[in-house]
Formats: sequence, C-alpha cells, structure tokens
Amino acid sequence: MNIDGLSLAPLVGELNTALSGGRIDKVFQPDSYSLLIWVRQPGENLRLLISANPERPKLLITALAPENPAVPPNFCMLLRKHLEDGRIASIEQHNLDRIININIDVRGEHGIIVTKRLVIEIMGKHSNIILTQDNVIIDAIKRVSASVSRHRQVLPGKDYVYPPGQDRLNILTSEPSQFAAQVLSVPAGSLSKAIIAAGIGIGPLTAREIAWRGGFSPDISVADLDTADLAALTEAIASIAAPLRDNVINPTVVIAAQDHPLAIAAFLPEHLRQHNIYHFPNMSAAVEFFDKFRGRPASPEKDLLGKLLMAEIGKLSRKQAILAEEFAQAENADYLRKCADILMANLYIVTGGVSEQALPDIYSEDPEAHEMVISLDPALSPLENAQLYYTKYNKAKRSQEHLTVQLKECQEDITYLESIAVALSHTDTAAEINEIKQELITAGYIKITDKRRLPVAQSLPQSAKTSDGFNVIIGKNNRQNDIVTFKQAQPDDIWLHTKDIPGSHVIIRAEHRNITAQAINEAAQLAAYFSKGRQSANVPVDYTKRRYVRKPSGAKPGFVIYDHQNTVYVTPDESIVKNLLIPQ
Repeated sequence: MNIDGLSLAPLVGELNTALSGGRIDKVFQPDSYSLLIWVRQPGENLRLLISANPERPKLLITALAPENPAVPPNFCMLLRKHLEDGRIASIEQHNLDRIININIDVRGEHGIIVTKRLVIEIMGKHSNIILTQDNVIIDAIKRVSASVSRHRQVLPGKDYVYPPGQDRLNILTSEPSQFAAQVLSVPAGSLSKAIIAAGIGIGPLTAREIAWRGGFSPDISVADLDTADLAALTEAIASIAAPLRDNVINPTVVIAAQDHPLAIAAFLPEHLRQHNIYHFPNMSAAVEFFDKFRGRPASPEKDLLGKLLMAEIGKLSRKQAILAEEFAQAENADYLRKCADILMANLYIVTGGVSEQALPDIYSEDPEAHEMVISLDPALSPLENAQLYYTKYNKAKRSQEHLTVQLKECQEDITYLESIAVALSHTDTAAEINEIKQELITAGYIKITDKRRLPVAQSLPQSAKTSDGFNVIIGKNNRQNDIVTFKQAQPDDIWLHTKDIPGSHVIIRAEHRNITAQAINEAAQLAAYFSKGRQSANVPVDYTKRRYVRKPSGAKPGFVIYDHQNTVYVTPDESIVKNLLIPQ
C-alpha cells in the first residue's frame, strides 16, 4: 500500500466509522506478517486485514478470507487471549503519520474495563503490528532487538516509543502560508525533498503534486526560490489540504505501463494524468483495487542495482558541491595578481611593518584618483609581500584549472549514471537487468572477485511503428543505444533524443522515403517516454539525421555528440506510446 500519511487519514476515518463499537469475534494470522480480525457489527461481520509485509504493508476491510495455518502462530494466540470479545473503541491516526492506533476495550480482572491498543506501523520494511497496554509493549509481530536498532527496541516489557520525525508541521492543521514558509526554510537540495522534510505524513507523491500545482519542477533547488514564489507554493498547498480538511476526498489509483500500479491518493494526482486514472467512492475500495492490481514484485537484482546507482549519484553530487565551493574560492586569482602588480608598481611608497596600505590602483583610468587597500604581512618587506601575492596567484590559477577539469568529469559521471538509472527504470527482462549490471562492472562501480565473464543473454531493442507506417527502433539501455545508432541506423534515418535529459536513442527508419512530421512527433513521444522526463510536460526532444551523430573517441557507452538538430516539445502520453509499441 504505497500511501502516505496524508492520504491514509481518510482511510482511517472510514475504518473508524465502520468498525467502532464492533466486537472482535476471531483473530487469525494467515502468514508471518499478517492478521485477519473478524469484527461483529449489528447485522454484519467485517474482516479487517492488516499486513506488516515489508514489500506490501496494508490495512483494509476485505471480503476475502485467506487460508490460515493449521497451528496458530504464537502472536496470534497472544492476540486471541488479549483481544477476543473486546470492543473496538476507536481507530485513530497518530499525528498524520503512517501509524494507526486501534483502541480496544476488554474486560480485565474483577470485571474492570481496560483499554489495549494495537499499533499498526505502515512503514515499508519497518512495518510492524504491536500490542500495547498503558504504553507498555505486550508483544509485536516483529520484535526489534538492540542488535537491530540501538535507538528503538520493540520488545515485550519495553515502553512503546513512536518513530522519530514527529515534530514536523501537520499540513491539515497549519496555515498554508505557514507551511510554505517552512518549506522554503528547509535546507534540502530539491523542492520535493523540502516539502517532505517540512510536513509529517507527506510522501514523494504528494510532494511532487504540490510542486506541479505550484508550477515548479520537483527537482528545482529550494535555494532558487524566493519570496515571490511563496504565493504560488501557498496556493498549491491549499489546493491539496483544504478539500481533505473539509473531508472532500477523491480516492484515486494511478496505473502505469504494463498494468503496474503507480500511485494511490485521496486526491487526483494531476502530474500523473498521462497514465490510467481510476476513481473510487471511498479509500477502502481504492486500497483493495490497488492491492489486487499490484503485479509481481520488482526483481531483487533490479532493486539492488537501483540502490547502488542512487548511492553513487548521491556521492558524486556531494563531491560536485565541494568542488564548486573550492572553485568559487579559487576564482579570486585575478584579484591576487592585481594586488601583486599594484605592490610592485608602488614599492617605493609602501610603508614597512603595516598590516594594510592604500595604494594607487594602476588598473584604474586615473590611478591618482582611485586607490586600493591591500592587506600586508607586517613581518615581510614590500617586495616579499608582492612575491607572496604572486605565489598565491599562481597556486589559485593552477587550482582553478584543475578544478575545472574535475567539475567537468564529475558532471559527466553524474550524467552517465543517471542514464543508467533511467535505463534500469525501463527494464522488463532479466537480460536487460544483466546487461546493466555488466555495464556497471565494466565501468568499475561493481567489484567482482571472479574475473571470468559468464555468457549473458543479450536483450533486443524495442520496436515500434508510427501511425503512418514508419518503423522505429528504441535503445532501452546504453548498449542498445550504441547498437541502434551506430550499427542498425542508416545515414538518412532520423535520430531522436531528449535534449539534456538522460534517455533512449530513438531511430526512425527512412527506408528511402521522406519522413513525415507526424512520424517525428510520434517518435518524439517515444523518446520522451523512455527518458527521465517521462512524467514531465513539454519535454524537449532533439532530432537530426543519423549522419550528424558521432561518438567521441573514448566516450562512455551511450554518449554521443550531434549537430544540425531541430527541437520538438511533447508531453508523454502513455496511451499514444502503447499504440505505437510492437510487443516483443
């Protein structure tokens, strides 16, 4: 259930309405992560399914009855002892986070009613189901010992402690202007990260939607925004928060290519309109549809490669920031040379033993009217001070040249790894994943001890056909990009690629015909779709004849230079792309 705390709030409200006052009739544990609780309400029995599966955590009322093991697990037996015949007092969300508390009144010793709490944490790999009383843990479906987490143990007898990060703003209770100001004050790299950092219960989907509605790229740096952007950001935040605050929800599920569930939200994610959108009467129905629609889990190999790429890109981005700061410091080389020249021209009037002196600026049109204050080392003679400035100038100049090369190489490495990350996101087969892994091994990002290269099945480029009959080939990774561009394409074929955005090389086969504008626009759709700009609008796509595309000597896989290009702007539309692609 890829849902953030903001969209979880309406679901919790629905569950509270449906289940509050109900009596817990039976408790089952279908597997090591899940619970099925039968709740008896007047005239009906409801089944509450809770799962702390790290890949598929969820919480919903279901009509299904999963098969249960012949022997109930220990946690199931514990819950039966503590909760059966109890009544659900309330179901509440903790502070807009992905934490749900089910408060259950049970009859204790001497007939006294006590409240026990089932805490459900819907947090990916950290998901858990914990039974507590008076904030003391009775037990959990997944125990967390000190060897796993030094800061937060989940063990019987320990006090229950909420996960960290509870001190952020609640978008539903804060004024939009206050929330927007908090976003701009967050020292985060990108706007989407700043939105997530500013508010509790906000995930990447909501952050990107707020950025989209405000007219910003989610990747824009917060440092590039100013107070003039505050109004647009405030309005975008209000457009999300106000309807939810008034309980006006629009339960929505977004389905991407190959019937892959992409997103679930309590509002319409307008930035994903190019995908298939499904609306539901309530969040429970949306969650059930999303869970049923979910395809097979992602390849573990693909997941590991994705994490490796993100780690390497993050490392290079941090290095780039440090180099840029050093370069800015080295940019005062001309100032150092200027100080040295002025000192040399005025040695006869420099006073010894002073820490600074105003001297005529020989670079000014009127040196006698303009002076420059120059810092000096009192322990050195005027000549030695000038020589020291020349030494600093030469060092800064060398450093500047060296840093320029390093910054260029760093940016090239980031662009290269981003191209591999885009290719990985579009992989569908084990062969394509293996090719990307092999490329990372060759580039030195993955170390292997066994130097023998095992044979790997090679993947084929994607084929497509335009509506007016032109054949198109698409490289889905860097190896395929080099093949379609330099082995399969002919000089008069049209080559397309997103402008300054990592993505696929796309070739329209001319086959002795004049390629139409319609074919170019449709091929541009394919180029934009198979790029990092898939979810963007007005993606620039360059196109030129293949004869004008070249690969520099020693360039990385997939890297080319080209000229004689034109640019077309398209917004990727999945329905158009599906009609163009030829099934492999």
